[in-house]
Formats: sequence, structure tokens, C-alpha cells
Amino acid sequence: MNDKKWDLVALASIPLIMTLGNSMLIPILPQIERELKVSAFKVSMLITVYAVVAILLIPLAGYLSDRFGRKAVIIPSLVIAAVGGAVAGVAAWMLNGNIAYWTILGGRLLQGIGAAGAFPIVIPLVGDMFNDENEVSKSLGIIETSNTFGKVISPILGAALAVWFWYAPFMAIPILCVLSLILVIFLVKTPRKKEKPPTFTEFVASIRDVLKEKGRWLYASFAIGGICMFVIFGVLYYLSETLESEFALKGVLKGLVLAIPLAALCLSSFLAGKWIGKNKTRMKWLGFAGLSLLTVSLGVIGLFDNIYVVVGLFTLGSAGIGATLPCLDALITEGVDKKQRGTITALFSSMRFIGVSLGPPVVSLLIGSHHFLLFGVLAASGAVGGLLTLFAVKPDKGDQPTSGSKQKQDETSMDVIGTSRGYAPIGRKKSPF
Repeated sequence: MNDKKWDLVALASIPLIMTLGNSMLIPILPQIERELKVSAFKVSMLITVYAVVAILLIPLAGYLSDRFGRKAVIIPSLVIAAVGGAVAGVAAWMLNGNIAYWTILGGRLLQGIGAAGAFPIVIPLVGDMFNDENEVSKSLGIIETSNTFGKVISPILGAALAVWFWYAPFMAIPILCVLSLILVIFLVKTPRKKEKPPTFTEFVASIRDVLKEKGRWLYASFAIGGICMFVIFGVLYYLSETLESEFALKGVLKGLVLAIPLAALCLSSFLAGKWIGKNKTRMKWLGFAGLSLLTVSLGVIGLFDNIYVVVGLFTLGSAGIGATLPCLDALITEGVDKKQRGTITALFSSMRFIGVSLGPPVVSLLIGSHHFLLFGVLAASGAVGGLLTLFAVKPDKGDQPTSGSKQKQDETSMDVIGTSRGYAPIGRKKSPF
């Protein structure tokens, strides 16, 4: 891994910057609402439109990365994200009212197009770069930690920039994208393709076969990733609104409070990425424990309408999410052949973006209802994720191999693949699911 450390540094900048580009807006949404004179639902759409367009385009970006190369997709995507950020920033600076709002929304849409081909393609590229399972897991842990670290500093940085000008977080996005672009161009060396890429028809057929063979754990993993993002962005939106409207907490101080649960998520993600190794059973139970902790935390929050309880227990729940995410990354990345890796991981990223897009608007609609109802919905979502992990992830009961040979049977019993981690050793074309 040492000879690829600078490649990893450059790649880690992408999820960091893509996360900042979205999450920096969370602490200033109430301020944007006042400046543009729009409703809470409308301002939440600035987060949602970014995610929705990414959801639609991520699978296409995944296919293009499988067909033409990861770097060939990442570089123009970063350029598009920078342009979208610049459009939103200039509109916020120079325009007013509805015209400013809709132009910013258009810039966010462009930014989402760029995001679709950036962070989702980093995950399969890391899988392409290493042949050893431990190196893949550790590297994905670094990437996921960079993503969560972006979530930690984004409320602080967004609030700090908004003290200067309320639209400064928008203006920072193109600058950050250009920095990441430079790092990727000069530091990332992608592995050469040894095989001719498949035609589109062959590609679609192979994806269909993969989903047919491994759909049980893949669909479960997709759903769990979406649930994690739904809860994170939903609760962050709630905290941002509540801290400002009920406690008059603004600026950097509010950003620091929002960063507390995200710091727990970041630390937990880093430790989980280092700990999971090759143990598939450990993967299953770590994910289940993390989602169980999240569910219990949200359930208790629903019983106590107290901001200290919300922040404290959501910090515990965030640690549970942090333990789950690196497991999901490794599961998806190493669970499929390299030929389909870009698209399958893209589908996973789409589900995560669905969670991001649903969190703020759903919470904005529920925030005026009873406290127990709001957090009951969030706790139920976490419980669904935990049940999926418990019942759809079974390392001791993987699908039977298609061949009846003793070698295949031995591989099944030794690898205990199932769905706990959902991947086969590198270089094997099929996993005994």
C-alpha cells in the first residue's frame, strides 16, 4: 500500500470534497431560507436535487467507468461539479429572490451531475488498485473515513464561511473541486486494463447475471446504505433547524454541535475499516451491532424531547453508522468481478444518494409533528437495516456453488462467504453465494 499512498491521498480528496460540497449547506439552510425568502421545504430541495440527479446518473457513470476507465470518468465529473458550484455561488452573490433560488437550484443540479461520476467511481478504483483483501479493506476504510471526516468538518466550515458571506460556502465549492482535480490528474495512476471491455449488450447481460446470482445480499446492502444516509441527513437537518429556532444557536458554535455526532461516525468508520480484515462473520455482526445501536439510540431519543439527549444519543447512533459503512463498501467492492464492479458499486452509491435526498424533506414534513413520531420513523428505518443485516446476511449459509466439485465445496466452507461481507477472494471469477 505504501507505493500507492499518494494515489490514495488524491482519491480520498474526492469524497472529502464532494461531502463538503453538500454537507456545508446543512448548518446554513435556515439562513438561506431567510435570505431567499423561501419555505423550509424549498430550501431542503437544495440538498435533494443534488442527490436526485446523482441517483439517476450514477449507474451510467459506473458503466462508463467500466467501459472507458475510472479516471476518464472522474476527471470530467470534477470539472462539471466545479462549474455547478460556480453557477450556484454567482447566483447567490448577484441575484435575489426566486430568480436566485432557481438559478442556485440549477447549479446544484449541475453539481449533482458531477458528483455522480466522482465519489461513486472512487470505490471500484480502489478495488482495482489492490489484489490483497486486507489492503482493499484498509484502503476503503481510508476512503470512507475521508468521506465521514468531510461530514465532521462540513458544518463547522460551512458555518464559519457563512459568517463572512452567507453564500461563501457556495463559492468555496469550485475551488475545492479544482484542488481535487489537480491531485487526481498528477497523482493517481490507474491499473491498465488487461482485457477488452465488453459490449453494452454483454455488459447488461453480465449485470443481470450478477444480480440474479447475488441479489439477496446485494439488494440488502443497497438498502442498508440508503437507510444510513437517510438517518444521518435527516437528523442533521432536524438539529440544524432546532438549534437555531429554539436555542438561537448560530454560526460556528452550531457547526461545532453538529460536528459532535459526525466525529463519532468518522472515528468509528476508521476503526472498523482497520478491524474487519478477512473475517466475514465479523463483518456481519459488526454491521448488525452498529445498526442495533443506531435503532436503540433513535428510539430512546423519541421518548425524551431534550436537545442534550438528542445530541448525546445520536452521537452513539452515528458511531453505529460509522461501523457499518466500511463493511458495506468492502462487501460491494469485492463481491463482484472487476468487469461489473463500477456499475454495481454505482448502484450502491445511488441508494446512498436516495437516502441523502429523502432525509431533509421527510424530516422537514415531520418536524412540526410529535417528537416521538419523527424519531419513531427514523428508529424504524434503522430497525429495518438491522433486520436486513440479520436475515439477509448469512455467512454460514451462503448459496450453494454451481459446481459439485470438492474443490468448490472446500472453497465454500473455507471462505464462508454468504452475505456477511459479500465478496470472493481476488482473482476468483465467481463467489459461492
